[in-house]
Amino acid sequence: MISSANPSLIDDLVSANHILVNEGVLDGFGHISVRHDKHPDLFLIAKSMAPALVTADDIVCCNLEGEVIAPIGTKTYVERFIHSEIYKVRPDVQSVIHSHSPAVIPFGVTGERLRPICHMSGFLGALTPVYEIRNSVGESSDLLIRSQSLGHDLANVLKEHAVALLRGHGNVCVGISIQQAVYRAIYTENNAKLQLQAKPLGEITYLSAAEAQATAEMNDQHLDRPWQMWKRRAQSSKLY
Repeated sequence: MISSANPSLIDDLVSANHILVNEGVLDGFGHISVRHDKHPDLFLIAKSMAPALVTADDIVCCNLEGEVIAPIGTKTYVERFIHSEIYKVRPDVQSVIHSHSPAVIPFGVTGERLRPICHMSGFLGALTPVYEIRNSVGESSDLLIRSQSLGHDLANVLKEHAVALLRGHGNVCVGISIQQAVYRAIYTENNAKLQLQAKPLGEITYLSAAEAQATAEMNDQHLDRPWQMWKRRAQSSKLY
């Protein structure tokens, strides 16, 4: 099943892992997946490993039950159910990213909601939902989405949004392509930083719902511009 995927899709998935590390969204943890371009009931993701080290040989194929079907016997991330359950309920989604993006964490554990503060982050919309795992399993979990039922609950909180926060555990970003998902993950982190910087200065004028929609539609027309820059920057980095 992996060999039947477009090689450029696998190349982009590998590049996305490196870009997200280089841009400070992923570190030794976190993961990105992409829906199989020929089999929409399957998705591609790396083995359970640090994203910076991912190569094309490390990509595995999973079904929407979160089971690795190729290569047989290979393991992927414990939280693969984040990906499988979102793909199951969101046919529009082609790529999913889960990160522990640091500036975003405060917005999942306080009453301060993450909202679009600049035109680059209009995709956040008027409301960024927060998933509270205690509502699913009480107060004794390790916060990981390690089952289909927890992935299903998270997907139901995400709904039609581009981003959802996980209380004490980062966020999930989705997109209709790897490039869009990566863009959203990076600018979710950037927006969080700006919001934290602006808050002490006074009342923030956030984007209106109409502004958020208009700016998101505009930026989606230019995703290749930052993608190529981020890709070149990751390739030239000595991190790998």
